[in-house]
Amino acid sequence: MPHATNKTEYILRTTCPAGSGIVADVAGYLTKQGCYISEQSQFDDQDSGKFFMRTRFHFQGEGSAEDTGKSIEEGFAEVAKRLDMEWTLHNACAPVKTVIMVSKADHCLSDLLYRKNKGDLNIEITAVVSNHQDLRPMAEREGIRFVHLPVTKENKSQQEEALLDIVKETDSELVILARYMQILSDNLCGHLAGQAINIHHSFLPGFKGARPYYQAYDRGVKLIGATAHYVTADLDEGPIIEQSVQTVDHTMGPEMLTTAGRDTETVALARAVKLHTEHRVFVDGNKTVVFK
Repeated sequence: MPHATNKTEYILRTTCPAGSGIVADVAGYLTKQGCYISEQSQFDDQDSGKFFMRTRFHFQGEGSAEDTGKSIEEGFAEVAKRLDMEWTLHNACAPVKTVIMVSKADHCLSDLLYRKNKGDLNIEITAVVSNHQDLRPMAEREGIRFVHLPVTKENKSQQEEALLDIVKETDSELVILARYMQILSDNLCGHLAGQAINIHHSFLPGFKGARPYYQAYDRGVKLIGATAHYVTADLDEGPIIEQSVQTVDHTMGPEMLTTAGRDTETVALARAVKLHTEHRVFVDGNKTVVFK
C-alpha cells in the first residue's frame, strides 16, 4: 500500500530503452528535490528492450501542489533527455475528468456511478453521452450532464465530431464505453488512442454481436468472461487492460448467462478504469504493461 500522507502525491510514468542506472538516476533526482518515494514498480521487457517504470512520490517541503509539479517537471526534463525517456507526470490526487458513453444497458453505468460515489474510482464524470434516451434519468439523478447523440449512417461523422467537442470542452482525459453499442470510426479511434476504454462481453476474440450469451449457450460453454481494453480501429482487438471470468454449467440458460455476464462486465470494466486512472497501464504496441 502507498505510504499514508496528507501531502499531494504525484505519479511519474517513464518508458525508455533498457539499461543500467535508470532507477538510480530517477530516484536520485527526486531525492535531491526533497521528494519521498512511496511506491515504485518497474519492468524490463527483454523482448522489446524497453524499460517501464511507475514512481509515486510526494514533496516534503513547503509550497503549492501546482508549483511543486512544475518545478519537478522542469528539472526532470534533463534527466529524461539523457536517458532517451518518454515520460508523464500526474497529480495522483486530482480526479480524472471522464466522459461515459452508453446505449440502453444500465449495469455498467450504474456500477461506475456507485464506485465513484463510494470513492473507489477517482474520476469526475463530465458528461454521459448516449445514442438513446433510456439512461437520461439515471445520469440526471446524479446531477450529471446527459447528451443525446442519436447515430445514423447519415450523421455518424457529425455526431462523432460533437462527441470530440464535448471531450475538448470539458478537458476530459478518459472516455469509457460502458456498453455503448456503436462502432467508432477509425478517425475517432485515432483521436482517442490510449484514452478510451471499452468493455467486451467475452474473452477476446469470441462471440461477437448483440446476443453473445445466446451464442455461448448454444456452444455449451463452461466459462464466461469479459475483457476491458483500449479502443482501436481494429474492432475489439485493442490492448487488453483487465479480464474477469466465472464458471457456468449446463443448468444455466441464456437469461441466466446474461445475468452472470453482467457481473463479469462490471468487474472487468471497473478494475480497468481504476488501473487507468491510477496511471498503472502502459501501452506497448498491441500489448499493455500493467502495474497492479
